[in-house]
Amino acid sequence: MREQQIQRGKEWLETVLKLMGLPTEVNIGENKVDPIAQGTSWLLIDQTNLTREQIEIIIGPKGEGIDAIQYLANTILNIDVEEENQQAFTVELNGYRLKRQAELLAWANSVVEQVRQTGQEVEMKSLSSAERRQIHTFLKDADDLETESRGQEPDRRLVIRLR
Repeated sequence: MREQQIQRGKEWLETVLKLMGLPTEVNIGENKVDPIAQGTSWLLIDQTNLTREQIEIIIGPKGEGIDAIQYLANTILNIDVEEENQQAFTVELNGYRLKRQAELLAWANSVVEQVRQTGQEVEMKSLSSAERRQIHTFLKDADDLETESRGQEPDRRLVIRLR
């Protein structure tokens, strides 16, 4: 069942890219680096035949394009699928997700250090909902810290503070 869903995700993404005028292949990968996203299947867009401009279009400013594609994949591909059978997908292109994750973790660690030194809460702005969720999960086991999302989209922020 899971393999069928993953294959369906691959085919769906290839169709979306073809409709965008970007006929390229999608490979299936497993999450090997992100302990936060265990059980997530990676849909890896093959960049071999894409121009730099096409890659930039897919990723979009601040990752908005690839985030939107990933959101659609996770929403559309899980419609009418029972919750226990739903499949989470991460869409990757040109190492964007891995680079962004490293940036997020470095930023979160810097903010954590600041919060612990000053005792003052810090707001992290300009994060997508997926990025906020990633940091919430990353910090969930820190006994001395708590996180919350504050505000309304598009100005929703992640707050880190001492418990």
